[in-house]
Amino acid sequence: MRAPALYLRVASTVAIAVATACAARAQVSNDEMNASNNPLSPSIAFNLQNSYTARIYGLSDADSNAFLLRGALPHKLFGMPQLLRLTLPVVTTPDLPPAGRHTGLGDLNIFDIVLFKESGFEWGIGPQLTIPTASRDEQGTGKWQAGLATMAIVPQRWGLLGGLLTWQHSFAGDDDRPTQNNMQLQPLIIYNLPQGWYLRSTAVWTFDFAHSTHVIPVGAGLGKVFKSGRTTINAFVEPQWSVSHEGDGLPKFQVFFGLNLQFPL
Repeated sequence: MRAPALYLRVASTVAIAVATACAARAQVSNDEMNASNNPLSPSIAFNLQNSYTARIYGLSDADSNAFLLRGALPHKLFGMPQLLRLTLPVVTTPDLPPAGRHTGLGDLNIFDIVLFKESGFEWGIGPQLTIPTASRDEQGTGKWQAGLATMAIVPQRWGLLGGLLTWQHSFAGDDDRPTQNNMQLQPLIIYNLPQGWYLRSTAVWTFDFAHSTHVIPVGAGLGKVFKSGRTTINAFVEPQWSVSHEGDGLPKFQVFFGLNLQFPL
């Protein structure tokens, strides 16, 4: 069995087992479910997430994997409510000649957004920075990148509706590596079900302006929110299918799953 496929099976089993074992714990309200899935929630968060790409356009039998270590920290720099988020991927590249398959760190992404709330509408905006921390050329861009991140969420009694939009452009780094000019849009739809279960669609649309490529996936997944003491735990799995693309080397089918931990301040 290929390494990413084995990792997918093991991690999926662990996530489902955790959710099932804890299902009998304290039930959560719709408000608690919304807070668990709301990326603008002013709570300390630590997420273990994974995106396994089973099929790639232009690469018939190749697959790849990105394990995401993600954390969020609310703060009040200059007296303004803000949310700092860091994402460090551990990337497994496709098994392609001449480099072959390798696993190592990808590029570190950081953004800090100022939070606003008015009449049930929540949004934030701020700078983002990507640092070229990749272990190998195949696992990152080799470029320092900077840009903006903005997020909007409209909580509903039935769930959440919103999205995250980011843009960044390279400004330094390896002169032999291509210029980066990327935008990502992540629509977010959460529909709450009884007993802490919910439906989700959160696939990330990517537009590479420097190379005139794009990929637009659509997700349909299931999650479970429960509490252990004061910690809120959110386990989910979301298959994602690409419905539009331009260019090769882009995901055709992927599975996004993870375990999110949220701690009260």
